[in-house]
Amino acid sequence: MKKNIHPIERAFRIILGVGMVSFAILGPENHWFYFGFLPLITGLLGWCPPYQFIGYSSCVVKNKKPHVHQSHTHLG
Repeated sequence: MKKNIHPIERAFRIILGVGMVSFAILGPENHWFYFGFLPLITGLLGWCPPYQFIGYSSCVVKNKKPHVHQSHTHLG
């Protein structure tokens, strides 16, 4: 699994997931807190299956080769 979630987005997903899961203890009695596990798990892993399916990544792409500026000289 290649990470496809930016660190800031990961933090947001973890906070959102923990908040939603906390409804199991603090909130009204229902089963909606289970949806909190989705952002929590994807945030902890740094990998989102739907992102991979559509070929999207919110991570910053780094150039592997530095750009070399070639000077052009005119002979003539």
